Amino acid sequence: QVQLVESGGGLVQAGGSLELACAVIGGSVSRSTMGWFRQAPGKAREFVSTITGSEGKISYLDSVKGRCTISRDGAKNTAYLQMNDLKPEDTAVYYCAATNRPYIAIQEADYEHWGPGTQVTVSS
Repeated sequence: QVQLVESGGGLVQAGGSLELACAVIGGSVSRSTMGWFRQAPGKAREFVSTITGSEGKISYLDSVKGRCTISRDGAKNTAYLQMNDLKPEDTAVYYCAATNRPYIAIQEADYEHWGPGTQVTVSS
């Protein structure tokens, strides 16, 4: 059973940075397509970024392009989301997800495994 555990969330001022981490237990971060999603209060969960397992293809939500970087470390079996120049509208619970699908996956339904989420709050 694959388990995902996020960390790195917190409270930061606008313009600041955070790095979220997603530890993969019982699976391989290098062979899985990893995704990051977020859910703001009163809104639906939305795709933020993904990196495919085999080829490392990457995709981002338009509003975070240039501010976020997704990556992974096979030795640590962990995926990361580096977020810079944070804005109040980035405030949300951020979720890590994993799937064996070997392609860019931006829909929630594409992912079989989810972490419990980590809160990111950006103050203005």
